[in-house]
Amino acid sequence: MNFEYVHPQFFWLLLLLPVLVVWYIWKRKQQTASLKISSIKGFKTGKNWLAKLRHLLFALRLLALAAIIVALARPRHVDESTKIKTTSGIDIVMAIDVSASMLARDLKPNRLEALKKVAARFINARPNDRIGLVEYAGESFTKTPLTSDKNIALSSLKSIKYNNIIEGGTAIGMGLATAVNRLKESRAKSKVIILLTDGVNNTGFIDPKIASELAVEFGIKVYTIGLGTNGMAVSPIGLLRNGEFQYGNVPVEIDEELLKEIAETTDGKYFRATSNTRLSEIYEEINKLEKTEIEEFKFKSYNEQFRPLVLLALGLLALEWLLRYTVFRSFI
Repeated sequence: MNFEYVHPQFFWLLLLLPVLVVWYIWKRKQQTASLKISSIKGFKTGKNWLAKLRHLLFALRLLALAAIIVALARPRHVDESTKIKTTSGIDIVMAIDVSASMLARDLKPNRLEALKKVAARFINARPNDRIGLVEYAGESFTKTPLTSDKNIALSSLKSIKYNNIIEGGTAIGMGLATAVNRLKESRAKSKVIILLTDGVNNTGFIDPKIASELAVEFGIKVYTIGLGTNGMAVSPIGLLRNGEFQYGNVPVEIDEELLKEIAETTDGKYFRATSNTRLSEIYEEINKLEKTEIEEFKFKSYNEQFRPLVLLALGLLALEWLLRYTVFRSFI
């Protein structure tokens, strides 16, 4: 709740108060008679307490005037409430490559963990949209269907990790087709897939170009991201006896031509992420490109405060009038 004055310009009238005080003092001096005598011996001296309080009447009138000026400024409390209505939400499916190469350490701590961190911020920045997650390697499956519950989406994203249950390889076509399947029945005004991979399409029974045509048919836009540095990257090259990965330098191979073609076919855009910073910038750019239309309604209620001040001024004037013609009548 806020407090405001609708007409604060009336406060300039308060400058009249010191002028009235000066005028009152000057007037009292002009109206006070004086008698000069050589000595007051033999006279009984003393002052009546009512005479000392005669200035109270002027003080009451000044206070009443001040209250009226403040009332003219129209003080009031403002209680503002906001209601947000999403007029056209966006359905977004993030198709994430979880092949072994996503454990490469050219991004810190590795490609998959860097992606999860950036994707989590992206999800938090889309409070009015539905988000879905698809995992793919040599095959693909839906990790989380479209949901407006961000806690569910974030929990599912956090649980994504490499496992050897999914068939090895990179089936970009199948990952894209699964994401299209999650969006084909969506009634959202805008449908978007963010397809991320760090490799080339080397397995799967669905051609990426066919999956792209399906996306076009259902009015789905695809943003593609090629993840990985240029040149060599420290990546898994085998398994040790203890079951842990053995790492070595391997060339970074991303089918950028395919990713660009998918993006262009679906009216999307292709990005290349070669560092943690660049990956974060890409998701921020996608976030800006896909804006959700939000209609905001503001409701304000006003609690006017000038009435008590007017009543106070009237009360002070009434008290001043009453004292003037009763208690102080013989001193006025």
